[in-house]
Amino acid sequence: MNSSSKYLMENDEEILRLEKKTCEETVRHQALWAGLKAGMRVADVGCGPGKTSRILYDLVQPGGQVSGLDVSAQRIEYAKNTYAGPGLDFFRYDILDDLNELGTFDFVWIRFVLEYHRSKAFEIVKNLSEILKPGGIICLIDLDYNCLNHFGLTDRLATALRGVMRCLEKSADFDPYVGIKLYSFLYDLGYQDIDVSLSPHHLIFGKLSEIDAFNWTQKVRVAARNSGYKFEEYPGGFDEFFEEFKSFFHDPRRFTYTPVISCRGIKPDNGS
Repeated sequence: MNSSSKYLMENDEEILRLEKKTCEETVRHQALWAGLKAGMRVADVGCGPGKTSRILYDLVQPGGQVSGLDVSAQRIEYAKNTYAGPGLDFFRYDILDDLNELGTFDFVWIRFVLEYHRSKAFEIVKNLSEILKPGGIICLIDLDYNCLNHFGLTDRLATALRGVMRCLEKSADFDPYVGIKLYSFLYDLGYQDIDVSLSPHHLIFGKLSEIDAFNWTQKVRVAARNSGYKFEEYPGGFDEFFEEFKSFFHDPRRFTYTPVISCRGIKPDNGS
């Protein structure tokens, strides 16, 4: 198995976080916009615990099939036990490995995965193109300025958050700006009929929801703590930073947003 970067958010509660934050209505809207139709054979790349795969599976009925792929043995086992059934299967794969034994697909979906592979994102998309049929659709979805757009921060909190993200780019191969690159990936691979959609992903104001509170607390507790940033603005180090972030984020005056960019294209008949 190819040794791609260790998953930045790995922790004992990651399955719960991924399950909680996956919105069925949003996934359905994005997939239908991209051109998903009944009867298609779909690869859900970086499927995590399988909730997204199940949503895609329901959309391709009658007659469709979905294969969920993820590098995590734990999440694949959970997906098999929770969501698998006739026409919905899960496989452990590193997405930089040769995937050709899976066969070819009408639709390849990769959502919130490329951000964890800053140096290899284009290579991953190129690899996934190998399992897409000519005339098939690939849909790339990811964030731009991830975790960086907040109003109401103190100067030291803003400095620390920017510092954390810079450290993650170096230490974890994380890309907070991958969304803006998606169109170029498909353009450079010769895809046809490329289309792009831009919308808010995180749009948080007023009272904080339970899901957003859990999701962002986990992000900071896991990613920021392990980023390698020194938190020199805080005499109490990470713990003091974490308490200030929680106080800021639970303040209903706070405003936070992150753009999500969706990009879809059709593989030309002559391959790419």
